[in-house]
Amino acid sequence: MQNLMNDLTKLFQKDERIFADGKLLKNKLTELALKLDQPLIELLLSDDKAKEHFFVEKTIKKDKVLVFDKDKFIAFVNNKEFLPDSFTSFKNKIGLMTNGEYLKEKGDVVLAWAYKDCVLEGGQDKEDQKRDEIFYNETLSPDEIDRLFEPKVLTNFKRYDSRGEHVVTGFNKDDNLIIKGNNLLALHCLKQKFRGRVKLIYIDPPYNTGNDSFNYNDKFNHSTWLTFMKNRLRVAMEILRNDGSIFIQIDDNEQAYLKVLCDEIFGRENFRNQISWLRSSSGKTISKNLANDIDYLLWYTKTDQYTFYPTYKPLSESTKAMYNKDDNDGRGKYRLFPLQKTGGPGPETTYDYVDNNRKVWKCPPKGWRMTKEKLKALENDGRLYFKGNALAEKAYWNERENEGKTANNLWDDIYNLQGSNSEYLDFAGQKPEALIERIIKTVTEENEIVVDFHVGSGTTCAVAHKMRRQYIGIEQLGYKKNDPVVRLKNVIKGDRSGISKDVKWKGGGSFVYAWLKEWNEQYISEIKEADTARKLLNIYEKMKREAFFRYDVDLSKFEEKEFEKLPLKEQKQVLCECLDKNHLYVNLSEIDDATYKVSAEDKKLNKEFYKTVV
Repeated sequence: MQNLMNDLTKLFQKDERIFADGKLLKNKLTELALKLDQPLIELLLSDDKAKEHFFVEKTIKKDKVLVFDKDKFIAFVNNKEFLPDSFTSFKNKIGLMTNGEYLKEKGDVVLAWAYKDCVLEGGQDKEDQKRDEIFYNETLSPDEIDRLFEPKVLTNFKRYDSRGEHVVTGFNKDDNLIIKGNNLLALHCLKQKFRGRVKLIYIDPPYNTGNDSFNYNDKFNHSTWLTFMKNRLRVAMEILRNDGSIFIQIDDNEQAYLKVLCDEIFGRENFRNQISWLRSSSGKTISKNLANDIDYLLWYTKTDQYTFYPTYKPLSESTKAMYNKDDNDGRGKYRLFPLQKTGGPGPETTYDYVDNNRKVWKCPPKGWRMTKEKLKALENDGRLYFKGNALAEKAYWNERENEGKTANNLWDDIYNLQGSNSEYLDFAGQKPEALIERIIKTVTEENEIVVDFHVGSGTTCAVAHKMRRQYIGIEQLGYKKNDPVVRLKNVIKGDRSGISKDVKWKGGGSFVYAWLKEWNEQYISEIKEADTARKLLNIYEKMKREAFFRYDVDLSKFEEKEFEKLPLKEQKQVLCECLDKNHLYVNLSEIDDATYKVSAEDKKLNKEFYKTVV
């Protein structure tokens, strides 16, 4: 057998589809065998030993033919002595297959939930501290989905206000919401109630840097990452108002691909801007490339009927120094701005100007940059500067210091948070409140709805709360002292960090907190926390009594001794993949099923929350 293994390894090196970087790609080899791939069969037939072991001679109508024994071949290449991968062997043994083919890393729906094998980093440099949030990912094909996107039961309701925590007895139409649970499934719940009602969505998703959640199992390639994003963006578009906007924060690892995806989902004609945010100025000496100090914000709208409110960058000290003239008239220092038009001439601005002293100022080559009436109003208000042949506009510092320069698509005046900053929560990837404030100011007014379904430490919700916008935040994980619930409770008490001073925040308001009611998800959480094979086997015994397994899993072939030989992370992956993802949470349609033990109070609150959906 060893000689055959050696011969086959050499043989497979001739096919670059199944041999790359000095390694045999066993899953690809298995997939080709299942498809009866012609080049693979021809390759095997070219070797006498392979032909002898994996082909059977048959007589058909007196003709002798060779028939490929694909089952024997697949069993051989998956033998741990040939290619030591007991994980794949164990998965296949208990039946983790779909329609006769092995599970693939490609499909239409990508789920993500807490797991300890990979770290989600908020797009930071390698030197930056990584977040303490960790995800396990799985891709489902459409034929594996039958109830996944149905509305879910909500539970664990709490209301928080300035008087503390309260039992929820009902809902108001302007309630702020924090929902704990898988963000894709939570979005599908929200679309039942908030379709076409949301003015702004801001998200700061995983950046697919290779150090984040998509570094699982030979890392999530960019096509799978884009599927992850597509699933969420499609349902996000449904909850946007026709005049609504979405801002997606990303770095240059996936920016180009993400823009193409967004062009497809929102329409290229609804692309508004790509904003470059100078999040830091590292000053690092880089030997092979330039320092990565830029994040991008892709701004799309749902239609061309969107709202837009110009925002302003604060004037810098160097700009302030330009205001160096003073007429000692009590109006303070000013600077001069030219009055000549720089663009193409227009008939309303091509005129000779006659000042109040009857002096004639000839029309500049491209005209004036304002009408005759506006220019005369400036003169009558003492805002024109006359000296020799110079005519200019006076701009006073005390009128402009709080306005500044209209923001363009380069945001270089808001810097990333440092540990000394009062709003910094020791949460890597945390965005400055000033950044979110500018986004919210650009496209919303008070009381309009803002959504963030990658809410993290809750910056978007905190800023929306202080700016008197209604908000919805979705997060799957808890961050202890940096949890968004903790942060929002501090905001209600009158938190003075971030933008509080600028918006004169004094505290107040409230929000409602609720969970998607878990079922199979609770076992995934327990699997995540387990640190020994014995604990995992105890969870497995509990799962057999209560969980919903995939229909194609044969538990009779689950052998504990063989399972215990797998590395701990592969034990966890096996158990997670055995669970039916359609049953991660309890469906609203089954709220009265005694199996799920939904309380009478939760039934009442769910009915009120969803209303016409129940």
